Amino acid sequence: MKILFLADNYPPETNAAASRVHERARYWVSWGHDVTVLTSAPNFPEGKVYAGYKNRWLHREVIDGIKVIRVKTLIAPNSGVKMRILDFMSFMVSAVCCGAFMKRPDVVVATSPQFFCAVAGRILAGLKRIPFVFELSDLWPASIRAVGAMKSERVLRFVEKLELKLYRDSHTVVALTNAFKEDLTRRGIQPDKIKVIPNGVDIGHIEERPYSPALAESLGLKDKFVVGYIGTHGMAHDLGNALEAANALRGDSRIRFLFVGAGAQRQELIQEAKARGLDNVVFLPNLPKSEIGDYWRLLDVALVHLKADPLFSTVLPSKIFEAMAYGLPILYCGPRGEAEELILSEGAGICAAAGDPDDLAAKVTRLIEDPILREKLAASSSSAASRHTRERQAADMIAAIERSAGIAPPTFAVAREAEGTSTSRTSQQGLRSGSSGN
Repeated sequence: MKILFLADNYPPETNAAASRVHERARYWVSWGHDVTVLTSAPNFPEGKVYAGYKNRWLHREVIDGIKVIRVKTLIAPNSGVKMRILDFMSFMVSAVCCGAFMKRPDVVVATSPQFFCAVAGRILAGLKRIPFVFELSDLWPASIRAVGAMKSERVLRFVEKLELKLYRDSHTVVALTNAFKEDLTRRGIQPDKIKVIPNGVDIGHIEERPYSPALAESLGLKDKFVVGYIGTHGMAHDLGNALEAANALRGDSRIRFLFVGAGAQRQELIQEAKARGLDNVVFLPNLPKSEIGDYWRLLDVALVHLKADPLFSTVLPSKIFEAMAYGLPILYCGPRGEAEELILSEGAGICAAAGDPDDLAAKVTRLIEDPILREKLAASSSSAASRHTRERQAADMIAAIERSAGIAPPTFAVAREAEGTSTSRTSQQGLRSGSSGN
């Protein structure tokens, strides 16, 4: 099957969307599919084109057997709503212009949260007269409204109408959470066209890396209890609440908070920590995927943090699954919903009340004082990873894409759906046991 996949973010970018698209496509190619990804020059989140690339009208390369076509866009940092929207719209225009002259695939797939990426996918599917599959990873524009990034209700209502049209026009909507499906169904989208395929982690490509005392010492983390947040520092993550918890715990010399990543709020957080003299907080920039494993290994607890808004009760952050792959206890601080339910049902972590820094601080203290609890959570977290693999996600999604393209899925896929299970196409990779190693 020939798949044209539109994604604004793609490796060497390291955000969740880029990793999700690439890691599944790598499986699809190994299973015999022809996959072309239409994307932009790597620049997220700083808005600077990565070394070795240029923002050209057309750039072709092959990564792990996947054909990658990059088109010229307006490059803007991940801050400032107007510039980001212009950036998104420029990708939409360039992707349509490029895709219109490409050979006809069997299906077009486009992923959010970059909303205009989905618009481009729908246009190309219409031009080619082929099915369109919309992968929904974020409720847009609801998420913009939730973080207050845009105030114009007129514009938001227009975008919401366009959003609903995209859902109606798609052959299949692949939703990353059950809550997304419930939201769409409540707004009139046919439930039988919505396929829920949760996120996962590519455990087969996580390298064995030991805990590095030298790295820990260089960061002032040696012999410390490290609570780590690795991911985007955005408006949806409300990491100011985590800084409040760090402030409450500043008198406990055993504890350090490590923040790794980039995003719209990062500089503000750094300035706030400096102004408060929080010497128990360490910030590191966005790191290449080839290095990030060393930093996961420094953690005693993985922090998953979301803003205290009902909308974010619908999401399942990818860092949950990454923490599981590294066998780490998870400390979740966010709205009660799908993420909390997953963590608790797997026994992989504990939860603090959303937007409550005192409760977050209390949960950190509980974890440092109870090593038996940490060991239990770590073991459950490690075990859970094998139930949430990227391979499994890739298998479920290719079955949905095949159905959309009118290709009967293999017998195993039909059997899996009938049984209500989710087994992978190929044998599962082995999963390491154990926690962070420190």
